[in-house]
Amino acid sequence: MSADAGPAMTEPNAPFPYEGPEALRQPLVAALTRVVDPEVAMSIVDVGLIYGVTVTAEKLHVRLTMTSAACPVADLIIDEVETELDRVAPPELLIEVELVWEPPWSADRMSERARRFMQW
Repeated sequence: MSADAGPAMTEPNAPFPYEGPEALRQPLVAALTRVVDPEVAMSIVDVGLIYGVTVTAEKLHVRLTMTSAACPVADLIIDEVETELDRVAPPELLIEVELVWEPPWSADRMSERARRFMQW
């Protein structure tokens, strides 16, 4: 049986879907975890705002959402995501952060740690 040299897919307990080189998975998760949603004082990963990360030879694409369309800090969070990703991504990759609304965010997306913190 030959080993698949293709991009890694999401692990069962991963915080969000990931497709790309395995060597970048942990640095990218760590970078996104450093971004805090100031409205709830928690990592955007724990809040469940990251819908997925895809890395190709040319681009690092992140799909994320906000807890509501009226989120007053969306631009701040997107800027911080770009800054943190720029610190760990190879310089040749174009960083693209896409704000999406489908599917709508729900509290079900939060990590167990976030649920305990919020006492849910």
